[in-house]
Amino acid sequence: MADLDDLREGTSFGSAPVKTTEGFHLKGLGGQDWGMKARLSRVFDPADGKTVMLAFDHGYFQGPTSGLERLDESIVPLIPQADALMLTRGALRTTIPANNGKGIVLRASGGPSILNDLSNEEIAVSIDDAVRLDAAALAVQVFVGSENETKSVKNLTTLVDQGQSAGIPVLAVTAVGKEMARDARYFRLATRMSAELGAAFVKTYYVEEGFETVTAACPVPIIIAGGKKVEEKEALRVAYRAMQEGAAGVDMGRNVFQSKHPAAMLSAVRTVVHNNHTPDQAFELFQELSH
Repeated sequence: MADLDDLREGTSFGSAPVKTTEGFHLKGLGGQDWGMKARLSRVFDPADGKTVMLAFDHGYFQGPTSGLERLDESIVPLIPQADALMLTRGALRTTIPANNGKGIVLRASGGPSILNDLSNEEIAVSIDDAVRLDAAALAVQVFVGSENETKSVKNLTTLVDQGQSAGIPVLAVTAVGKEMARDARYFRLATRMSAELGAAFVKTYYVEEGFETVTAACPVPIIIAGGKKVEEKEALRVAYRAMQEGAAGVDMGRNVFQSKHPAAMLSAVRTVVHNNHTPDQAFELFQELSH
């Protein structure tokens, strides 16, 4: 316990104006609370406001899909090269080392499997458990235009309310139904809705025409989904185009863990996102690291 002996009056108050907190590195999020910004800074590198997320939450509706049969063998070795990890709480508790040092983006919605209507999701993680797991963000699927659109939007807004109270940001993941067109008009709608309803950042798909209008119309950061497995050079081209057209990062899964050389691919993606490397430069690195 401090005592009252030798109390000294303060004298070093300086002569310059008091320094204010520097501006935040992510668009639209400077007004958030300190805890929210601290968690977002574990997902997005504060040095450039960009992120390379490694997504491997597919098992929550697909089961042990190709490349994710053994997370301890396929994913754990890749962790050092990612800025953040997108995964389920089951994978986190069973497989991911607690000293990994990465931002944890926790899959927080779920329910149906690939055998049923995927849009019929519920909130699958409590905010208390997210706090226990030290989640940097919560991810929820939003099915704009589907039969369960309102239900999925309600999942989003419920998590946003709970996340705000705990200082945990929410990632809205836009899903596209089989009958919906994957075009800029749709993604402007889905991403803007998500941001207006409180999502701190949004995950969506890249489109060849008009993607810059999607990022411009969304007041919070957009990251792109890697999508289905394609050739490495094509995946790098899409990542590069998205970054040049306003994306704040990528959340890549199958194009990393289903590659013949996952570590080399993730390294190549990092150079596109953080070093502005062209697809040719990144692919050259991929080839070097693969041999």
